[in-house]
Amino acid sequence: TLQACLWGNGKRFTLHGAVIMPDHAHLVLTPLYDGSGFYSIPEIMQGIKSVSAHRINRALTRAGQIWQHESFDHVLRREESIEAKVQYICENPVRAGLVKHPHEYRWLWPPELRRSG
Repeated sequence: TLQACLWGNGKRFTLHGAVIMPDHAHLVLTPLYDGSGFYSIPEIMQGIKSVSAHRINRALTRAGQIWQHESFDHVLRREESIEAKVQYICENPVRAGLVKHPHEYRWLWPPELRRSG
């Protein structure tokens, strides 16, 4: 769920953008420092997956695994822009044929991207 992706925003990571697709999610985030080091991507993803799995299972009145154990991540290179990567993931619903314009897609964060049509 989109709310689960926001679970650690400002605490464990800074979330720059998120798109929840029907069978996967895209997040652009920066891990935050916890006093002894940066939160790891596996730690962050485990938290998001745990929160979202509980919510999904509760909503569907079921139990069991929701997510694959593995996540696929990509570290941005120096020349790659966070803003450009957020714009790229926001285009995924358009590329998938779900909407004509990114701002029409309900499961997009931050919300101001939905208002910029």
